[in-house]
Amino acid sequence: MSYQIVFDLFWNQVKASIQDGTFAKLTMAKTIGKPNLKNIFVRPLQTEDDFKILVKSHYRSKETEDEEQELSLEDTYAFLKSHLQTSFSSVLLFTTTKDVTFKINKKGAGRITENNPTFREVRQAKTDND
Repeated sequence: MSYQIVFDLFWNQVKASIQDGTFAKLTMAKTIGKPNLKNIFVRPLQTEDDFKILVKSHYRSKETEDEEQELSLEDTYAFLKSHLQTSFSSVLLFTTTKDVTFKINKKGAGRITENNPTFREVRQAKTDND
C-alpha cells in the first residue's frame, strides 16, 4: 500500500492519542542518506488558550542551530509529511498505551507496527523561552 495512505492511517492514531491524552512524543528518525537534519521531535505543548505542538528540528552539524516551532496539529501533519521519503523513512509515535512505528520500505510502501509503550506518563514540552 502507498506510504501516503498508510501515513494517513498512522496520523489518525496520532490524533486519537492526543484526544485520549496518551500522546507522549513523536520522533522522525531513519534518515535517508546523510542530510544535515538528523531528527525531528514532536511533543505536546499546552498553551493558555489551546493545544499546540512543539516541533524541534535537530541538526547534525554544530554550526546549524536546532529550530523549534509551535504548530497546530494540521500544520504539524503537513510539516512531517513534507519530510517523508525525502529526509526520513520512519516515524515513531510514543503513547502511554503503545508505541506505533510507521516505516517506508525501498519500494515506497508504508507499514505500521505496534509495540509495548516506552513512556508511562505524558510530559508537556517546554520551549527555550520557558
